[in-house]
Amino acid sequence: MVDQSIAGAGTMATASDGDRSGRARIVILLLCLGLAVAVLLSLTSGASNASAVSVVGDWLVGAAPGNAALSARDRLIVYDIRLPRVILGVLIGAALAVSGAVMQGLFRNPLADPGLIGVSAGSSLGAVAVIVLGATALAPITSVLGTLALPLAAFCGGLATTLVLYQVATRHGQTSVATMLLAGIALAGLAMALTGILIFMADDRQLRDLTFWQLGSLAGATWQKIGSVGPIMVLALAAMPFLARGLNALALGEATAGHLGIPVQRLKYTAIIGVSAAVGASVAVSGGIGFVGIVVPHLLRLAIGPDNRYLLPASAVLGACLLLLADAVARTIVAPAELPIGIVTAIAGAPFFLWILLRKRGVVDL
Repeated sequence: MVDQSIAGAGTMATASDGDRSGRARIVILLLCLGLAVAVLLSLTSGASNASAVSVVGDWLVGAAPGNAALSARDRLIVYDIRLPRVILGVLIGAALAVSGAVMQGLFRNPLADPGLIGVSAGSSLGAVAVIVLGATALAPITSVLGTLALPLAAFCGGLATTLVLYQVATRHGQTSVATMLLAGIALAGLAMALTGILIFMADDRQLRDLTFWQLGSLAGATWQKIGSVGPIMVLALAAMPFLARGLNALALGEATAGHLGIPVQRLKYTAIIGVSAAVGASVAVSGGIGFVGIVVPHLLRLAIGPDNRYLLPASAVLGACLLLLADAVARTIVAPAELPIGIVTAIAGAPFFLWILLRKRGVVDL
């Protein structure tokens, strides 16, 4: 009987809108096709003679001399410069979007987002600390961890911020939305203040790097960075879909979810760790990229409903698509220079967020 109730909890979230599972599968399939197109466009747009046909042809015929569809120069550009950037963009877009969907399900509020509640600021603080103090106060740690020091520091910063936020916003097993948002603003402000102190301590080279890093960019994508943060994001993305059933039950309330057999506390901590890992690793290599985590899940919720069994994978694909498109705009809109991608996502996401506030103003009525 309990098992039947748990299974029913996965579909009750969509009962008011009817069964959208068929539509959700079609949307996910179309998004996957769109992602394939976005990847090809990202690989072929720019200053080279590589076209989508030649790139696909090179994949088919291989890189054997005399049979290659790409020249040596174009192959270097596509595989050593653009491909790492595309892979990193896909991972970061998926990580930020899924993290936003999980946070919204955990707090049962469509305005929850890792950036809005301070997780991104905490991750940024950890990463900036390694950049500025890595050769001095944190030298013993960075010498042992090597390239893993930056993503691990960002992960720890995001995790600490999220745990503090959760403790402040939760009383007697109930999470206050108003307290969550206000505490998130306070924690983000504190993290930004501490980050400012570290920036004040930075030298000219570190200051220049930090300025552009905080605006967000995929320009520094390398295979080494993918090797250091990619496993963290892949593991987090692989684990989050297993939270779908619990998040669906949590939409009925924590007490009801507990009666249905969902381990609520374990679900919360697993979600917190997963979000912190995904966001921390993303911030470590790309800097601040906002609004992806709030825009993507909300768009998909309007299209396919709130069932997290479909919302989480769809968010991963759409988040990857949107970040690749934003990166393409950032690379071309002020060519030959490059606009920080965080500016592009903020310009597109801020008006959408204001629209959500107006549409859901009853939710944020403090």
